[in-house]
Amino acid sequence: DFLFFWGAVFLVTTTLVALFKKENQELMPAKEETKGITDTYRLLFSIIKMPAVLTFCLLILTSKVGFSAADAVTGLKLVEEGVPKEHLALLAVPMVPLQIILPLIISKYTAGPQPLNTFYKAMPYRLLLGLEFAFLVWWAPKVKHEGGFPLYYYAVVVLSYALHQITLYSMYVAIMAFNAKVSDPLIGGTYMTLLNTVSNLGGNWPSTVALWLVDPLTVKECQGAQGQHSCATAAAAEV
Repeated sequence: DFLFFWGAVFLVTTTLVALFKKENQELMPAKEETKGITDTYRLLFSIIKMPAVLTFCLLILTSKVGFSAADAVTGLKLVEEGVPKEHLALLAVPMVPLQIILPLIISKYTAGPQPLNTFYKAMPYRLLLGLEFAFLVWWAPKVKHEGGFPLYYYAVVVLSYALHQITLYSMYVAIMAFNAKVSDPLIGGTYMTLLNTVSNLGGNWPSTVALWLVDPLTVKECQGAQGQHSCATAAAAEV
């Protein structure tokens, strides 16, 4: 029902925009150098070959490895420890206004000549929050009781998520600001899309690897199995 409602809202609003929003013909943007798909890819390769762009791509492809496990696995592990999914979903609601306000506040600090300074300053705090998330998972079974989890545990989780959002958006807005700053205006669409795509990839591949590694790196203990079973493989755990 939730997805159906918002799907309908999305279709209606975008259709209204398509029907009633007119382009401002007086303000024509500067024409990009590219004329077709072949020219665009040639341009992309020429951008990628620049030493500074290669170094920057390597930075943003690897910069989020340290956060991957905390970002991708914490929620799943909390559910595994007994925190109800619906409670975790409700905890995301207070984050929405924070996510709207944060870019407005952070953009003041990324508007200067060195927007990446904010990125670098936020990184150690986000790494420390990864340890704090690990503590939350370890703490969950200690405070769990028959009625579920105490309110103070949820309060700590919400506060941790809020601090995490601050560091996450500080890094995100800083990268976007830097990409906008260094992109050549004449080929801004191609240039910025390339950098943003690499940035998104830099956040996605470590999370995928972290999720894939959860099972082999989890220490399991067999209970009630006949004979010797290490539970190291999925088949052994099933037995």
